[in-house]
This record gives sequence, C-alpha cells and structure tokens, in this order.
Amino acid sequence: MRSVVLLLLGVQLAYAGTHSLKYFYTGVSGVTGFPEFTTVGLVDDGQFFYFDSNEKKAVPKTEWIRQNVGADYWERNTQISIGSHQAFKNNIEIARERFNQSQGVHTFQLMYGCEWDDQTGARDAFLQYGYDGEDFLSLDLKEMRWISPVQQGIITVQKWNNDRADLENDRNYFSTVCIEWLQKYVEYGKSSLQRKVSPQVSLLQKSSSSSVTCHATGFYPSGVTISWMKNGQDHDEDVDLGELLPNKDGTFQKTSTIRVSPEEWKNNKFSCVVQHQGKSLTEDKIKINIRTDEGDSLPIMPIVGVLVAVVLLIAIGVIVFVVYKKKQGFKPVSGSDDGSNSSAHPQA
Repeated sequence: MRSVVLLLLGVQLAYAGTHSLKYFYTGVSGVTGFPEFTTVGLVDDGQFFYFDSNEKKAVPKTEWIRQNVGADYWERNTQISIGSHQAFKNNIEIARERFNQSQGVHTFQLMYGCEWDDQTGARDAFLQYGYDGEDFLSLDLKEMRWISPVQQGIITVQKWNNDRADLENDRNYFSTVCIEWLQKYVEYGKSSLQRKVSPQVSLLQKSSSSSVTCHATGFYPSGVTISWMKNGQDHDEDVDLGELLPNKDGTFQKTSTIRVSPEEWKNNKFSCVVQHQGKSLTEDKIKINIRTDEGDSLPIMPIVGVLVAVVLLIAIGVIVFVVYKKKQGFKPVSGSDDGSNSSAHPQA
C-alpha cells in the first residue's frame, strides 16, 4: 500500500546569524517590451530596492527602507541607474563585437555583495560578471586579482589587474563599506528581517503515475532544505530541487520533485523532509493532493504567488553582467553612499 509522509523539523540552522547585501544589474538587448536595464538590491535575499529603464525611477520595495531614507536617496540612485542604463547601451555593442556576434537577444549581468555573520563576525564578499548566461569575469578577493574563463575577457583581466589603485578601492569597499551598509540596513529592517515564519507545505501530484512535488512556501528567512527519505533512509536519486523563489509578500518558496515508478511508489514509504527555523508543522496542517489507488484526489493546496515569483526572478536576473563604457572599454557601475560599489575599473 502506498504511503507518503511529510515531516517538518523545527531546527536552528547554522546560518541563522548570517546577513547579506546583494546588488544585481541586468541588461537585455533584442527583447521587445522588457526593460533594457534593471537594478535590484537585496538584503537577506529580500528585495528592498528596484529600478528599471521603463519607469526610470528608483523605488523602495520594503517599508523599512521607505521609513529610514529620504527623497535624496531615491533621487541619487535614480540618476545613477539612469546613467548606468545609458552606459550599458553603449557597451553592449562592444561586447557583441568582442564575441563576434550579430544583432539579437543578449544579456549582460553583474552580481556583487557581501555577507556578515552577526554571531561570529565572519565576513565574505563576491563580484561576478556574466555574458549571455555564462561566466565572463570575477574578482578573486583573496588574491585581489581578476580572472576570466574565456579568451574574450583576458584583455580586460590584464588591464584591470595592473590598476592597483582600483583593486585597493575594491578591497576597501568589500571589507568595509559594504559591511557597514549591510549592518545599517539590518538595523533599519530588524523587525522584519528578524521575523521567523514557518513554511506551508504541500505534496502535489498530477496523476497516479506522475512525479510528486514537495512544495514549501510562505517561509522566512530564506534558508530551507527539502530532502526525501525512502523507508527511513536518505534518498537523492531522481530528485530535482527547485530554485528559491521570492513571494510577493517578502516570504519565499521552494520545491523538490521526486520521480519514481507507480510500482515503487506503491511498495515503499517515501517521506519529504523540510527543515527550517521555527516551530514544527503537524501532519494535520499539511495540504496534499496525492492520487489514491482508486484514482481519487485529496484537496490541493493553492500555490499562491508562483506567477509573481517567476516574474520577479526574471527581473532580478541570474548572475549579472553590466558593461560600462570608458572610452573604448569596460568599467562597472558608478557608486553612491548607499552601500553600492563605488569603484571604477580602468579602461578594458
């Protein structure tokens, strides 16, 4: 007889004290109706800042940032983002030439930020560029040198690595400025950022022979693990773990899908194990639509916010790469005093 069990464990995860500040810039060419340029700021994986080239206005995405900064903050960041958009439009042509490509759909992306553990004081940071979904450049912060996995990035790597003053600016930003602003943002939003909301969990199946999805949603903070067990043993075969997605209300959702044959499903006991901070979810609160042997279906839990989350994910980007023109080369975004990177790399 088929048996499906879902367990939610209330545990204190190791990364409970870790906070992060991340910035994403995404430029797109050749796509009608989609913003050519977007800027997104995230604290603890929750969006607090947004700009796109259609609206041409930087806007707050949380109440805590709205209440703690003035109009000059948004005006300053609007002008910076508008300038970044115009610079991107020039540099996308340079990138296409460098990769010997014709007109069409292309993406430039940049992702950078820092992390801070408020319990241990540990710090980390990252800066990555990408082109058309592939790695292009990254800064090795331990060695303080640029690296590139592609030939087209070598000339930029050589020039930027020779600019020691710019590398020192990067070191200062990631070791000091970024952390200071992260700490400031965490203080601004502590009532929201320190909240703990347990996930709502459901098991979903389209038919008795299809895969089963374990869906966790509405949880905060974002750290969650979803795993499967078979007859009491860890099971990771034929399992697809979904990406973490944001919900419109600032919470998160994630899925894990397991593929097994109807016969194996019927003769074994499978368990979905969801781990998150907070209280345990009792089995009577679990929503399920698993198909029975008679072909009936138990009620399905509505998946609220999935469409919104997917749209937001597109706006945020994956790993970003924005190219700015300095004469005939590249440089990253001009910064501000809001925690974004203020370094200007030399001509590529």
